[in-house]
Amino acid sequence: MAKIILIEDSKVLAQALKPALELKGHTVLWINEGRRAVLEIKKFKPEIILLDLMLPHVNGFEICEAVKSDMALMKIPVIIMSTLTGQEDIERAKNAGADHFISKPYDLKQTLNEILKFIPKEQK
Repeated sequence: MAKIILIEDSKVLAQALKPALELKGHTVLWINEGRRAVLEIKKFKPEIILLDLMLPHVNGFEICEAVKSDMALMKIPVIIMSTLTGQEDIERAKNAGADHFISKPYDLKQTLNEILKFIPKEQK
């Protein structure tokens, strides 16, 4: 099963998504602010990063850029999950290196299916 890091400041959203992924057998580490995100990513070594854009201290664009510019982390898929859904925000996320963008609010079942597409077959 996959190791997933969820970087999300909304406790409500994290408490919905984290258990849903864990029920599928995945290990999920939840971080609720951006300042220590890259350090935790390096320690946890996830297969997928679920990343909100609007976070305390360091925003998701900066975290995505840091991940995608680090040779040890750059191949980890980054899925942005955000209420910032304007075309300029989506383009900025893609330019930062995001692999996928999910708009909030989202349907939990549909979102799980989107996330699971990024999990290597041997870990599903």
